[in-house]
Amino acid sequence: MHKYLFFLLALWLGAASAPAQAQTLSPLGVWTNAEKKATFEIYKCGEKLCGKIVTLTTPNDPATGKPKLDTQNPDPKLRTRPRLGMVFMQGFSYDGNDKWDNGKIYDPESGKTYSCYMKMESANAMEVKGYIGFSLIGKSQAWTRVK
Repeated sequence: MHKYLFFLLALWLGAASAPAQAQTLSPLGVWTNAEKKATFEIYKCGEKLCGKIVTLTTPNDPATGKPKLDTQNPDPKLRTRPRLGMVFMQGFSYDGNDKWDNGKIYDPESGKTYSCYMKMESANAMEVKGYIGFSLIGKSQAWTRVK
């Protein structure tokens, strides 16, 4: 009988501690992609998450020697803004299972904006996927945390 009670107590304690172990992996911090052309900071902006470019491996335009600008932006008024420091990801909200969805990501090299989600794979790795319409079709990148 004591073994049975001990087993039930151990089972109950294990179940009670399970929610504490189910913590969310956080994308907050500095990341880079496989190309390693830049680093990006994911940060809180109000109730959502946003991302900005914090470093560029080649910060200056080789043709002009001046800082790279957002020259491909479809809005002519924004084509003179610098890429360094640019907010290029915004509107991400937590969707469960270590995934932040309903965001937008802007590609300054093409001037295009895509729907996007971020999915944490581990504490130092996440999938970032930009897409048009349905997330089944799009382009994924593997990002790694910069230490």
